Amino acid sequence: MATKLPEPPRVGMVSLGCPKNLVDSERILTKLRSEGYAMSPDYAGADVVLVNTCGFLDSAKEESLEAIGEAIAENGRVIVTGCMGKEAELIRERFPNVLAVTGAHQYEQVVGAVHDAAPMPPNAFLNLVPESGLKLTPRHYSYLKISEGCNHRCAFCIIPSLRGDLVSRRPDAILREAEKLVEAGTKELLVISQDTSAYGVDIRKEPRQWKGHEVVPHMTDLARELGQLGAWVRLHYVYPYPHVDQVIPLMAEGLVLPYLDIPFQHAAPSVLRRMRRPANEAKVLERLREWRAICPDIAIRSTFVVGFPGETDADFEYLLEWLEEAQLDRVGAFRFEPVEGASANALPDPVPEDVKEERYARVMAKTAAISAAKLQAKVGRVLDVIVDDVDPDGGATGRSKADAPEIDGQVFLRDAGHYAPGDIVRVTIEDADEHDLYGAPIA
Repeated sequence: MATKLPEPPRVGMVSLGCPKNLVDSERILTKLRSEGYAMSPDYAGADVVLVNTCGFLDSAKEESLEAIGEAIAENGRVIVTGCMGKEAELIRERFPNVLAVTGAHQYEQVVGAVHDAAPMPPNAFLNLVPESGLKLTPRHYSYLKISEGCNHRCAFCIIPSLRGDLVSRRPDAILREAEKLVEAGTKELLVISQDTSAYGVDIRKEPRQWKGHEVVPHMTDLARELGQLGAWVRLHYVYPYPHVDQVIPLMAEGLVLPYLDIPFQHAAPSVLRRMRRPANEAKVLERLREWRAICPDIAIRSTFVVGFPGETDADFEYLLEWLEEAQLDRVGAFRFEPVEGASANALPDPVPEDVKEERYARVMAKTAAISAAKLQAKVGRVLDVIVDDVDPDGGATGRSKADAPEIDGQVFLRDAGHYAPGDIVRVTIEDADEHDLYGAPIA
């Protein structure tokens, strides 16, 4: 007579915030799935719900609190983790019925809380998990986190208090994870951390063996090894330290995508000093010219803050002139928003809200015009495009090497219904607008 095995507990997940949080969620789910837990796509079917919170901005905190409230209302059995775990008292005061609160990247504590809230019944059937783990992103691209925390103390940021100082992962562990992801179908590796260019400073004297040779824990060495795995490699959150120059030849060789995500945040020296930004003494414009001479197709994306306390009209005009000369490919802008616990809140001379709005609009208009001109210059070229989605009408949506998922532009394709997500195709660019390209695959 057949024995009916008990049903394993089901876990729901709400993941908020940045890609680093997404990786944390994937790791938690992978661990739970490997122990036999099932996943629930909705509140109703879950025995316990995990809410991975973001606490970087007050607006993000409020979104996290709303998500916790919704999970409690819809399910009632909620475990909170992520950046807002640092504010456990606030969470428990507002939601006294939460089962547990843990901090960012505290994987063991989260899993332990799930064990307590929804213990695995004896003899439950354990489903095997792919070596690449469970993913919340499409199969063809994956975020690869190389370190936790940050050593900088920027005036507007509380990440170090949320996630601690820099802790780099072993290079062999990163490469092993990347190799498994590629074997499982990943075509694009998106390298992330709080400061990718600082990778390895804490373990610089600890090289590791990989495929019969030593790999030094350094951004350049790691990028070179990743580039040999056969996938696109995209570098995010890179500060413009001098050693970043060593990565540009790897881009020219095709080992790493010609793309750098550098959070400049501002250009006026006085504002950068008040922000306490690292590497603000770098001759950035000169280096941009040198990088483009080595790798003409390099795309630079960045983010900027307008309305930082003490930002004068002259500072803002300096930023606009700098943007005109820098000709960055992709730019995001933010109005300064006080974050509880950030030292910038105590700075004098706050910028009025209407002035922030006006400056924000001018930055976005400036950068949109630059983007439109740079994309128009690509009309007539043939570019490699990775397909993200195919529609039933024969079209498809993808991205060029200059475009990261979710944050940059797209390439809209016609006559591409026979392709599948993850295919990398040669495309003739036929048109462009301020942010996107349009084209057709080469037959």
